[in-house]
Amino acid sequence: MIQTVSVIGAGTMGNGIAHVFAQYGFKVNLIDVSQAQLDKAIVTITKNLDRQVGKATITEAVKQAALGNLHTITGIAEGVKEAQLIVEAATENTAVKLDIFKQIDAAAPAAAILATNTSSISITKIAAVTKRPESVIGMHFMNPVPLMKLVEIITGYATSQAVTDSIVALTNQLGKTPCVVNDYPGFIANRILMPMINEAIYSLYEGVAGVAAIDTVMKLGMAHPMGPLQLADFIGLDVCLSILKVLQDGFGNPKYAPCQLLVNMVTAGKLGVKSGEGFYMYTAGSKDLVVSERFANR
Repeated sequence: MIQTVSVIGAGTMGNGIAHVFAQYGFKVNLIDVSQAQLDKAIVTITKNLDRQVGKATITEAVKQAALGNLHTITGIAEGVKEAQLIVEAATENTAVKLDIFKQIDAAAPAAAILATNTSSISITKIAAVTKRPESVIGMHFMNPVPLMKLVEIITGYATSQAVTDSIVALTNQLGKTPCVVNDYPGFIANRILMPMINEAIYSLYEGVAGVAAIDTVMKLGMAHPMGPLQLADFIGLDVCLSILKVLQDGFGNPKYAPCQLLVNMVTAGKLGVKSGEGFYMYTAGSKDLVVSERFANR
């Protein structure tokens, strides 16, 4: 039975994953090389729990219990040594993830399940650097983790049925909906989403319509809660570019080639919400959606 979960990476996804496990009664070790990042994560989790209390979706007692379930650690070996499940949620970089999984494999208990929150990198490739590929699985949460119901569960070439069944059951236990998919580039979520975002960027790049018009068509015409360009900003334009490159390399199909406008924006450091500017401008404390001056006249 899974009781102790270690989450590696205290960024947006990692703190969200840690939040959900802690809220549902699991002991959680949140691991990051930066103590400052860990401290920031606890502040974020506390604010998000407070928001849930304010909306009466959880009680104050649940909030306090969740915070009591959270422990921060700066070393992987120390942080995973007693875990039954480890969820890696580090940056979407293959080399970084492979290095982390080598460390996890060396330090985690023999029976532990090793999961990755990757949104596009091959589970089979990650599993291959461990001595337990049958115990490696993808557990792709959606952002923001406390609110989004979907968990895309990706089985690698060697992932055992027992591990898959365990993660499906666990996902249900977290009040989320598991969808099991096979290990091919982009899985399902990003194989479909990223070409749509890329096509929206191409439409802007080619002057078919402006930022607001593109997003409005998709919101009002297709009932999307957020337009593709705003969503790209929310995900991070660097992350979108990385995933498109995985799709392009994995399938060898030019239809996945990232738009040059996306490449240029990432090169210029315009990454969306995280940098304060992408297709829209983002000011702390403001919820107004303002198109970037770069695209204001398109």
